[in-house]
Amino acid sequence: MPLFTRKNAEKQLQNEARQVSQESLDDLLRRQQAIEAKVRSSGKLRRFSGDIKLMFAMISDYWNGRYRNVPWKSVAAIAGALLYVLNPLDVIPDLILGIGFVDDAGVVALCLKLVESDLIRYAAWKEQTEQQTAATNPSTAP
Repeated sequence: MPLFTRKNAEKQLQNEARQVSQESLDDLLRRQQAIEAKVRSSGKLRRFSGDIKLMFAMISDYWNGRYRNVPWKSVAAIAGALLYVLNPLDVIPDLILGIGFVDDAGVVALCLKLVESDLIRYAAWKEQTEQQTAATNPSTAP
C-alpha cells in the first residue's frame, strides 16, 4: 500500500486551498524564500523548483494586480500547495528521513496538473510582457 495516494493529495490540497484568502497571499509571498529553500534542499521537491518559481511569480503578479486572467480556484490551489510544502508537520512529517517529502511532492504534482493551463497562459503573458518592456525600454531588460 502506497504511503501517500492521489486521493490523499486531493484531500490535502482541497483542505489547504479552502483556507486561502486574499490576505494569506501576502503571508505566502513573505515566506517565499523559506519555501524555495526547502524545495532546493529536498530531493523529492527539487525537481519542481522551476514550477514553484513560476507559481510564485504568478501569485505575486496576481497579488500586485498585474495579472488577473486566472480563476481564484487556481490561485487558491497554488497558494494551498505552497503553504502545504512549508508545513513540517503535515501528513508525513518532513523530519522522517527518506519519505518526509513524499506527500509534499504529491500535493505539488497534483496542483501542477490541476492548474497547468493557467500556468502556461501566465508564462506566455509574462514572456510577452517582458519582451514588450524590453522593446520599449532596453535599459530595463532582464
